[in-house]
Amino acid sequence: MEVIGIVMLLIGMVIGGVFWALARTLIFKEKHEKARKDLEKSQEKVEGILKEAEIKKQEILLEGRKENEKAKSGILHEFKERERRMNKREEQLGKREEVILQKDKSFDTRDKKSKEFEKYLETQELRIKEDGENIKVELEKVAGMSQDEAREVLIQKVEESATHHAAKKLKAIEESYGEDVERLSKKLLSTAIQRYAGEYVVDNTVTAIALPTDEMKGRIIGREGRNIRAIEAVTGVDLIIDDTPETVVISDFNPIRRAVASQTLQKLISDGRIHPGRIEEVFNVATKEIWKSIKEAGDQALFDLGIHKMHPELILLIGRLRYRTSYGQNVWKHSIEAGFVGGLMATELGISVKNARRAGVLHDIGKAVDHEVEGGHANIGAKLAEKYGEQQRIVHAIDSHHNDPKPETILDIIVQASDALSGARPGARREMTESYIQRLKDLEDLATSFDGVEKSFAIQAGRELRVIVNTAKIQDDKTQLLAHEISKKIEEELSYPGQIKIVLIRETRVVAMAQ
Repeated sequence: MEVIGIVMLLIGMVIGGVFWALARTLIFKEKHEKARKDLEKSQEKVEGILKEAEIKKQEILLEGRKENEKAKSGILHEFKERERRMNKREEQLGKREEVILQKDKSFDTRDKKSKEFEKYLETQELRIKEDGENIKVELEKVAGMSQDEAREVLIQKVEESATHHAAKKLKAIEESYGEDVERLSKKLLSTAIQRYAGEYVVDNTVTAIALPTDEMKGRIIGREGRNIRAIEAVTGVDLIIDDTPETVVISDFNPIRRAVASQTLQKLISDGRIHPGRIEEVFNVATKEIWKSIKEAGDQALFDLGIHKMHPELILLIGRLRYRTSYGQNVWKHSIEAGFVGGLMATELGISVKNARRAGVLHDIGKAVDHEVEGGHANIGAKLAEKYGEQQRIVHAIDSHHNDPKPETILDIIVQASDALSGARPGARREMTESYIQRLKDLEDLATSFDGVEKSFAIQAGRELRVIVNTAKIQDDKTQLLAHEISKKIEEELSYPGQIKIVLIRETRVVAMAQ
């Protein structure tokens, strides 16, 4: 039984092994079949991808060929265009070469003719010299004069002829250009006057302060004069209290100091409290207000003229000109006028308007400190402008606006002209009677210093000079030269506003008596 059991167990095991082997074989076949199918699908996908890649490759190759053909066509067209231009240039060069060859032939011909003409001239010159020697001998025999005597006579005649010709030429030039220059200058000046009319401000070296009553004079003087002494000590001015009713006069050459003193005194009068402590307190307040107004005046001048970016110290100097006068004309107003007029002239002449306005408003800044610094105000102003960073062209325009040094640019001339126009217009300035009379006398003395001048008269407030000459010494052809020399000497030696017209008179009067 045990053996049978064992046999049955073995048989069962064998059968189980067979079944397991069969099952494994089936499973392997199924997996193999599946793997084969998956491989076939993968091969199909790879073939599809390869086909698509081939198609893309063909498309890219086709596009590349088209682009190459297009680029090749463009290069070929450009090459042909360059070839055409080169052929055209070669034709032009060929034509130029022909022209040059023709010119060379022409030059050779002219050179040959000029050499022949030179030989002819040399021959003629020899003949003329021989004829001249013969004529000279004959002339000496006929005239009874030596060669040196004849030369002197000839030189004298040539000098007279040259003088006459020079006078006529000078007159013709002055008549030709004088009308155009006068017309253009009148146009510029009239345009400038028409387009700008400034206010007129007059100031003096004294300032009168009105008082509410004469009793205020006593309060200003104070007990034993302590108040007036304190005012003069603090402000640095002279206070004049005389018999003029309800008026006190402040006197000082420094306009800013006088303005501070005036404002201090007005505040004290309106407040009523006048004593040494109060005087100093009010003086400090007035000083701050005046310097604030100076800064505002400088800023206002630049704003009106449209000028930007200027050094603050220069702005203060412009503002200080508000309290400075020259021949009765307010220099601050005069500087603004010069800036406007210079800008208008620059517009007409086509140069920088900003530079003309800048140089015009700065040309007199030296007058703001000329009582503190030695030298002329033009030179002082130029140094200040240079110190505070102004351009060299502006510096030179300021320095040369009184011809020292001489003007070099159109801007220099414009500044001179605008300065003269603002100062010389009617009513702009006042002159002291003594200086006015002296200027007229100097003008007449200068004219009579010329040989041949008998009398001279300055008329029309020195704007015209009439000169009477001796008819025996001055001939008609020399009058123009004499008038020109007088005008040049006036320009070099005298200073005057505007311009002076010289009228030279030469006349012959014959008187006969019938009895």
